[in-house]
Amino acid sequence: MRISDIITALEKFAPSHLQESYDNSGIQIGDNLDADCTGVLLAVDPTPGVVREAIQTRCNLIITHHPLLFRGLKTITGANPVDRTAIEAIRNGITLYSCHTSLDRCAGGVSHVMAQMLALKNIRSLEQSDTEGIGLGAIGELDNRLSPVELIELIKHIFDSPIVRHTTFNPDTRIKTVALCGGSGSSLIPDAIAAGAQAMITSDTKYHDFVDYADKILIADIGHFESERCTKNIFHKVITENFPNFAHLYMATENNPINYM
Repeated sequence: MRISDIITALEKFAPSHLQESYDNSGIQIGDNLDADCTGVLLAVDPTPGVVREAIQTRCNLIITHHPLLFRGLKTITGANPVDRTAIEAIRNGITLYSCHTSLDRCAGGVSHVMAQMLALKNIRSLEQSDTEGIGLGAIGELDNRLSPVELIELIKHIFDSPIVRHTTFNPDTRIKTVALCGGSGSSLIPDAIAAGAQAMITSDTKYHDFVDYADKILIADIGHFESERCTKNIFHKVITENFPNFAHLYMATENNPINYM
């Protein structure tokens, strides 16, 4: 199995041309894609710890959701985690591939998987697109109407989120239609309202979004890492379906970089 075979399968599922204009999905590090792949390590974030684990487990391909090279680099000296990740990956011949907003916008991508985790029905993209299934966000219906408290408790359980930041709600409300967007999805709150959603699950919601939309929709902010933890499962599914006999690993020690007290 070549490294290029696995990357081709990923790009067939989440084509790089779907990424947002500001993004940098794709190959971050690596110049020998025809090399035999000795193993794949799956992670949300590219960090020095991920590279160390790849070295220990003899994986020469790392697949992450967030790209390593997102902001411009003027020097690579090892002075910060991005530098150290790049240096150690290059030094050890490890290819790093990131599938970011292309995975957010593709059919069956992050938000759609989040909707499936909540067992929503009639799932479709929240962002309007000429191609069915393509677009940011997702929206669907619960089997049974839930109160805001019931929905928040369900969200905490499903997404393993210790804290949910949310708008004030009427306890007598019964929620049926739910919108979701993995990562920073507050820009889609107006789309969720226009689509008839009674709740919006996302992360990185700003204070003024809570203020501006408080009487229009239940906003449930579950945390960025929690909303995108499922990306490793998506990578796993793509690799398993295309290469059923090829072993790959989840990052064993990956934790949310944000801690709660």
